[in-house]
Amino acid sequence: MTSPGYRGRFAPTPSGPLHLGSLVMALASWLDARRQQGEWLVRIDDIDPPRETPGAADTILRQLEAFALYWDGPVHYQSQHHEAYRAAVQQLLLQGDAFYCRLSRKDLAALNNLHPGKHLAVSSSRDASVRLSIPAEPLCFDDRFQGRQCFRLDQQEGAFVIRRRDGLFAYQLACAVDDADMAVTDVIRGMDLLESTPRQMHVLNCLQQPAPRYGHLPVVLDKNGDKLSKSSGAAAIKPDQAPVALQRALAHLGIKVEIDSPEQMLLAAL
Repeated sequence: MTSPGYRGRFAPTPSGPLHLGSLVMALASWLDARRQQGEWLVRIDDIDPPRETPGAADTILRQLEAFALYWDGPVHYQSQHHEAYRAAVQQLLLQGDAFYCRLSRKDLAALNNLHPGKHLAVSSSRDASVRLSIPAEPLCFDDRFQGRQCFRLDQQEGAFVIRRRDGLFAYQLACAVDDADMAVTDVIRGMDLLESTPRQMHVLNCLQQPAPRYGHLPVVLDKNGDKLSKSSGAAAIKPDQAPVALQRALAHLGIKVEIDSPEQMLLAAL
């Protein structure tokens, strides 16, 4: 029996297979949902084709199954949600919250990478990105694990891109729109995404949608103290070594269990 009051999600980018760091975040999200008798959804964030690796999405799903991290309902794919993103961008433009901009990366660098705002708007969408205006006051939220967090978007990036000049939709927009459409109530993820949270909350505020509760956990580090990542060549977790890898992931979350089948280990962790 699941609780209609809780919906969590795990949303990997299919740029490669899961490694220990991404397994830890999937596991933390799954455990949080199951402990609250909630639903746990999987979304493949395949919004940026140049960053994707062929076959990675299926590999990730098979890895989750090997670790007994079973999800509820169908898998969601951002590549199938373009119409929702287009509608959101159009709404934000019509509301006056978003604007067309032709500022290049070189131009932005000359401004210390801080976009000055809507006065640089252009009237035509031709060769232009779409940026979202940002508030002049702090945006704050209570992180479930890190406590009160406040950000000044006007001092950290300024108006940010929600649709790129090449027509691709930006991560911050797509993630926010999907969380709303999927009725996600809780997002558990790594500290590396903490600064994305106020941007996604701002998108949701502008769309008059509620934001999920957020909880950010320390990321897994390599021996040099750097975050494990696909781009740095972190080793993929192997399904045939699932019990050992799952024990390591649980230990990172402060949970000690004896090695057994993944199903029994997860049951003990709950």
